[in-house]
Amino acid sequence: MADEPADAERNVYGTELRPCSEDPETGFLRDGRCRHLRRDPGRHEVCAVLTEEFLEFGKARGNDLVTPRPELDFPGLEPGDRWCLCLPRWVEARDAGVAPPIVLEATHERALDEVDPETLREHEYRK
Repeated sequence: MADEPADAERNVYGTELRPCSEDPETGFLRDGRCRHLRRDPGRHEVCAVLTEEFLEFGKARGNDLVTPRPELDFPGLEPGDRWCLCLPRWVEARDAGVAPPIVLEATHERALDEVDPETLREHEYRK
């Protein structure tokens, strides 16, 4: 299928896209990777390490990532979890001063369509 993941997907460094999280399982396809897919209108391309501030920000905007939803096989998330965020939501959080740090090796190169490399590096997750 034309919008399925390419064999050689790349991260923002131009190297192989690394997994973001498999526990909890993330990504539009729930395969652990922040892929770029034409059928994903949310653009789940940014691998973020979630913070309390960001989770509260999202919940206040109707995107509750904290509450478990067993009927959707969703465990609920907590600070420190890695999760593929929608690129527009991350940009919105950045503009509000609550953007979570991102794992650049696991963030899809198409994030560069909307965010410059310097901004991404400023928000890089550092262990």
